[in-house]
Amino acid sequence: MTARPRSGAPLAAVAALACGISLAAQAPFPPQPPKPGTPKDFQVPAPKRFTLDNGLQVAMVQWGNMPKVRVSLTVRTGKAFEKANEVWLADLTGSLMREGTATRSATAISEEAARMGGSLAVGAGADTTGVGGEVLSEFGPRFVELVADVVRNPAFPESELPRLKSNLARELAVALSQPQQVALQKFRQVLYGDHAYGRVFPTNEMIQGYTVEQVRQFYRATFGAGHSHLYVVGQFDPAAMEAAVRKAFAGWSKGTLPAAAAPKPASTRVIHLIDRPGAPQSTILLGFPTIEPTSDDYVALTVMDALLGGAFASRITRNIREEKGYTYSPYSEVSVRYRDAYWAQNADVTTEHTGASLKEIFAEIDRLQATPPDPKELSGIQNYLAGTWVLQNSSRGGILSQLRYVDLHGLPADYPNTYVKKVFAVTPQQVSEIARKYVKDEQATIVIVGDRKVIEEQVKPFGRIADQ
Repeated sequence: MTARPRSGAPLAAVAALACGISLAAQAPFPPQPPKPGTPKDFQVPAPKRFTLDNGLQVAMVQWGNMPKVRVSLTVRTGKAFEKANEVWLADLTGSLMREGTATRSATAISEEAARMGGSLAVGAGADTTGVGGEVLSEFGPRFVELVADVVRNPAFPESELPRLKSNLARELAVALSQPQQVALQKFRQVLYGDHAYGRVFPTNEMIQGYTVEQVRQFYRATFGAGHSHLYVVGQFDPAAMEAAVRKAFAGWSKGTLPAAAAPKPASTRVIHLIDRPGAPQSTILLGFPTIEPTSDDYVALTVMDALLGGAFASRITRNIREEKGYTYSPYSEVSVRYRDAYWAQNADVTTEHTGASLKEIFAEIDRLQATPPDPKELSGIQNYLAGTWVLQNSSRGGILSQLRYVDLHGLPADYPNTYVKKVFAVTPQQVSEIARKYVKDEQATIVIVGDRKVIEEQVKPFGRIADQ
């Protein structure tokens, strides 16, 4: 039976469509993908900034065309302010803050935020703690009041403490079962020693010993308007939002920023083996301290990192993943904290190729230090960085993160708008210069979690093996 066109479809249109399909099928497939266009500048609208009498700094940015707004209060407190016997106390403090205020239960907070079309979360990081979320634009001023209540009037209900400590204990157990986390813990301990940045995980005994009074003391010592920023990004009524901010936070005490010891990371070429008998893979983490975002060379360092190991098309990835098949997803990174950063290469490699993987990683470092990359290779990396930068920051959350990043590190206000230009200004010669200047592979701390009896002889050529 011959197929008939559906009712109402003119026969001429059907014939034309068939002819078009036929011609398209005959057209040759282009031998090369289209060339990328000229990269466009990334522009963040200048925020409206003002400061309350108690020192709270506020930045508001109109962004996008969806009727939503993101509100986040960022307090300069977090894991960096924990004492040696207080690891994860910042996390516990944040979790307990979310369990209710003097006038709202945890359920009431959740229901109120949900009625505004969103949710409210509290999260502690290395250097800051954030309180906030995203709601429909019309509820922005009310959400500001809710955020203020959570941060200013936490009830810290003791009844919730056992459950929250059980959650932390479970998270700890899961983390310590993962070789990547075990390697990170050792790596940070070696680099930072007794500094808070070197304390990745608490003990279970530490968690179980925490009290509500310790949480209250940590809150009183580290929370305050004088070292906090409030960010508002999205669509909102500027006058109504500013009025809500001033009313909600006017009575919050200024507080005093507690002293935090400056990190003094150090690294020497030593291998730390953590035995994992029978492991089919070895987890490698190697790195060393490097420059942080306030350095003039920092953007060039990120370009060098992406070319060396930080992108899927990077040299180390191409070598030990695509060509050798030693690993599935290696990556390098510049890991940043307040006034601090380190460069690290991460890879889970097959056990029998642990030594060979180290050899190839160091060979790629040496090659980049000796010879500038081809301009075409560098251009591909620059296009990748520019594209991901725009994608990551073309949202309310992305813009807010950039504002927070600029404020935490004391960067110029135009940093988000100049990053792409700086990326494209890096030359092949600079990439090699940066690699020689900052990639101190002869000082690399090397942590390997794997089957010691199989890998020890493989890795001996790459450094002294530390006593365990």
